[in-house]
Amino acid sequence: MLDLFATTLGRLASTPTPVVPTPTTPPPGDSLDIFSTIMWPFKWLVEALLVFWHWLFTSIGLEPDAGLTWVLSIIGLVIVVRAALIPLFVRQIKSQRKMMEIAPELRKVQEKYRGKKDQLSREAMSRETMALYKKHGTTPVSSCLPLIVQMPILLGMFYTLSDVKKHAEWGVGGVGLLNADLTWEFYNAKLFGVAPLHTNMTEAIQLGQTTTVVILVILVILMIASQFFTQLQIISKNLSPEAKTGQAYQMQKVMLYVLPLAFIFSGVFFPLGVVLYWFTSNIWTMVQQFVVIRNLPTPGSDAAKAREERLARKGKALDAHGKIVPLEKYQAEQQRLYEEAQRAKEQAPKRQQPISKQRAKKQAQQKKNPPEQQQKNPPEQPKKNPPEQPAG
Repeated sequence: MLDLFATTLGRLASTPTPVVPTPTTPPPGDSLDIFSTIMWPFKWLVEALLVFWHWLFTSIGLEPDAGLTWVLSIIGLVIVVRAALIPLFVRQIKSQRKMMEIAPELRKVQEKYRGKKDQLSREAMSRETMALYKKHGTTPVSSCLPLIVQMPILLGMFYTLSDVKKHAEWGVGGVGLLNADLTWEFYNAKLFGVAPLHTNMTEAIQLGQTTTVVILVILVILMIASQFFTQLQIISKNLSPEAKTGQAYQMQKVMLYVLPLAFIFSGVFFPLGVVLYWFTSNIWTMVQQFVVIRNLPTPGSDAAKAREERLARKGKALDAHGKIVPLEKYQAEQQRLYEEAQRAKEQAPKRQQPISKQRAKKQAQQKKNPPEQQQKNPPEQPKKNPPEQPAG
């Protein structure tokens, strides 16, 4: 026991005391940052999740200040956030489907008010459009919900990692569970042992950290590629022919090339840890989108046709409720629906052909004088002169 105690004391004595760098930033809390104050609860949540995953990985033997430990903690943060967003993602898919269904009706409203620029017409068009959204229970904003909800978490991650350098230099912790010791470990963590997680590309260029710049450039390229592929999956496979004729489709084609450019900005100004978070989140989105397009494609799209072909090869099909059933049951259902449609067609009142004014007037007179009355009072026949008798 005494030997073990002595050994422990020897290790503590030999452990070098961390050298706190000379502060290059103003002390935390000296300047009032309103936006940072608003982001306080999100920063607290991000810190709590990071500390939980860091504790989990250090419990299985990883080094507390190793870059791998903190990178895995960031990936764990992505898993928790994106898993919590799955219900919103399902709602987003349903909203997109409904938007596609009402696209023809929206085009009719737009055609109705095309060329009318007065205020009354614009208000009427807006009312009719909102009535359509309310009727079908959808809005264009619903398709953006996952991104809107995730944005505060991303900003909280940005502020947390951006403050790591400042807090480490002044020997303080974050707003929550990320205390001073953990902040110092995060500050020392380096990806592949060379790229600090709190450094962005601008700082890496200024400090001459060529390897960090190369890693950030590669990550930004991978981010752009993953975002482009995710958007391309939707446009090329998961849109119906009707959806490809609307204005929304043209906007999506533009966003296919414009949206990935936003990652160039993020790669330049965001710390490496945030870039890792965003890249991991993109990979999650790409895989999630692939699974959805394969198993829940938009009706009428190329992905839906491919799914029907896969089911047909297995002797299965989709019934009227979208459930997978044996092919025999599907054929019986189709036959039943056909017979019901035929009966409804036979029972439906026949459409009357348009008639001329003269014929309508004649039919009205016939209603006033029914055929029985015409037989009782036949019209007088003109009298004929008797034939002349031959002479002699």
